[in-house]
Amino acid sequence: MAETFTIAAAQSTITPDIAENGRHIRMLIDQAAQAGADLVLFPEGALSGYAKSQIRTWSGFDWPLLRRELDLICAQCAESGIYAVIGSAHPLGETNRPHNSLYIISDKGVLETRYDKRRLSHTEVTGWYTPGFEPVTFEIAGFRFGLAVCIEMQFPELFMEYEALGVDCVLFSSYGLGLAGNVLIQAHATSNCLWFGVSVPATEAAAGASGIVGPDGQWIDRCRPEDKAGIAAARLDASDERFTIALEKARPWRRAAREGDIYEERRVASSRSADRRRF
Repeated sequence: MAETFTIAAAQSTITPDIAENGRHIRMLIDQAAQAGADLVLFPEGALSGYAKSQIRTWSGFDWPLLRRELDLICAQCAESGIYAVIGSAHPLGETNRPHNSLYIISDKGVLETRYDKRRLSHTEVTGWYTPGFEPVTFEIAGFRFGLAVCIEMQFPELFMEYEALGVDCVLFSSYGLGLAGNVLIQAHATSNCLWFGVSVPATEAAAGASGIVGPDGQWIDRCRPEDKAGIAAARLDASDERFTIALEKARPWRRAAREGDIYEERRVASSRSADRRRF
């Protein structure tokens, strides 16, 4: 792992206008780069809009415009020298519903990979989106990142899976947190000893703003709920004394505990002790 890496979580405005969303995203990419961030995270549906909110039907959706705006965002990442993770619908052809995805764009402007939301709500899976099926991880400067979207915060096994895959930080995009979401994100962070970048739209920030959570489960930095174009940023620093217990003691111990060998050894010893008591 590199010594430090700075991530930013955007609190952006999402409209039905893809071109306006793209302009807003590019502005915040530049703002995050100017603030010294190496990567900036955007909310679910930040570019395309989100189904049922900005999108009322897929019929007539302007996929060519979305592709052009994505290309402009890639160019902005290259110009600003920063990675970006962008929430957007991703097309699957005329006869299939799109994925609800996160695009990962490098600091060279290359679209490196994509995460497709795996756990969809009932409404999403029955009328709006096609689910993905695989976890996605990627590495920058020695830090490994995993990705999750919105309702997936209700599935702790996804974050346990990322911990087992050696992820250091989960990039979590959502269309809103709510009271439960605020608690769940901090719980996933502290129980798995992971950093979390959390990005939500400005319209939903009153119920939980964008920000960064440390592997101790505490918020490091957070946007104000009233921010319409906000950036929260934090440095991932494994040598930070605040995280010594989480990263150097709790995480390796919990991994060993989940694997179970340490308890198996004691189970055998306990069984032998019980045998002796019987005699």
